Amino acid sequence: MTTSHLLIVDDEPDMLTLLKRSLQPDLDCQVDTAPSGEAALEMIRTSEYDLVLADIKMPGISGLDLLEQVKAEYGEAITMVMMTAYGHIEMAVEAMKRGAYDFITKPFDHDALVMRLEKAFERSHLLKENERLLHECRSSNRFQELVGKSSQMQRVYETIQMVAKTDLTVLITGESGTGKDLTARAVHALSNRSQRPFIAVNCPTVPEHILESELFGYKKGAFTHATRDKKGLFQEAHKGTIFLDEIGDITPTIQTKLLRVLQEKELKPLGDARPIQVDVRIIASTNQPLAEKIKSGEFREDFFYRLNVLPIKLPPLRERAEDIPLIANHLLEKHCTKLDKPPKRISAELMDAFVNRRWEGNAREMENMIMQGILFSGGDEITPKDVGIGRPTTASTVAEITSLLDMPYKEAKESNLQTFNAAYIGHMLTQSKGNVTQAAKASGLERQALQQIMRRYGISAEPYRR
Repeated sequence: MTTSHLLIVDDEPDMLTLLKRSLQPDLDCQVDTAPSGEAALEMIRTSEYDLVLADIKMPGISGLDLLEQVKAEYGEAITMVMMTAYGHIEMAVEAMKRGAYDFITKPFDHDALVMRLEKAFERSHLLKENERLLHECRSSNRFQELVGKSSQMQRVYETIQMVAKTDLTVLITGESGTGKDLTARAVHALSNRSQRPFIAVNCPTVPEHILESELFGYKKGAFTHATRDKKGLFQEAHKGTIFLDEIGDITPTIQTKLLRVLQEKELKPLGDARPIQVDVRIIASTNQPLAEKIKSGEFREDFFYRLNVLPIKLPPLRERAEDIPLIANHLLEKHCTKLDKPPKRISAELMDAFVNRRWEGNAREMENMIMQGILFSGGDEITPKDVGIGRPTTASTVAEITSLLDMPYKEAKESNLQTFNAAYIGHMLTQSKGNVTQAAKASGLERQALQQIMRRYGISAEPYRR
């Protein structure tokens, strides 16, 4: 780990000696001293400092002059803390207005000074870490699990960086398939809660009466089948993050109960009269027009404003065409590995079709199409025909039929069924994110019947879970 670097600037030699001797061991940092503003500027220009502690009243270049010069040349890269005599508080306030992080009055208590400087170092390190991450995502096509180098995505990355270090509620909006789940996970991964639980709840898939007990838990005897106490997902996420996916679909009743959690940081399990305190960071997402739902009375306005503290809006894929080849190749590599298939490439014709497609389902639609292409392509290249784009030519249709006619009946039938089931069930599992129960329901099949077909054709739900 790089040693923190502090520069102390004061025209009193005894003060410099005292501060260096006392602060260097207590702050565990490298301390340099400068006897004037002029000397400090020279040292700042030749060495890298995290923090400058400067006296305001100095002959020549004063502390305020030094502050202005450092801010003009280095912006927020160097944190400035000012020292001033008790009778010059107005000057210290002026220094804060000009960009100083903090000030402390002489004579000062040593422990208080150490605590203020520790906070200043923490700020400096946080700014440098943010700058490092931004540099990484600008020089790379990826940020966490999100892919893209467009200006729209760079703004999203910067917003994620800013909101991640707070504990405030985040509302992620965007069309279906734009990466709301990945964005929520990125916020959590970069937050101070990253080592704590991340609990995701897909709100529309859980009936209202079950969602309430899942979120808040219940006490034994709260209802007929409550044979034991059960912790809710908010309690499971204590000290961590809970992600309420597609919150625009929940009922006003659940909205009211969630509003209490947002306001009071407490909840009541079903059947329990006593509230329970929870320390949870809430991230919510929606593809719904909440403003319209507020007008129609389907969504509480006060709940919306509690959610929409830090908004992140994700752009649709059609508005960032330059990212399409990056995302397509990323998904291709990912799913070739997951499906245990050899590496493949996307043909120039198909990539051109991808770039010009509207992508109503965004990256999720593309992911589904690429998975089909991996399964259907016979060689090492995926073409438009493999993903169902465009009408196949008569020649190719005849060739496919002819290849089947050369097989025994049972083998030809089995080949067709294999292709159909891989495509159909793969699509359903993609839509349900690998949830077999939901895929069966969407298919009009019993869960056991779908599982039997999957076993017969060697289809696993695992690659579709994300």
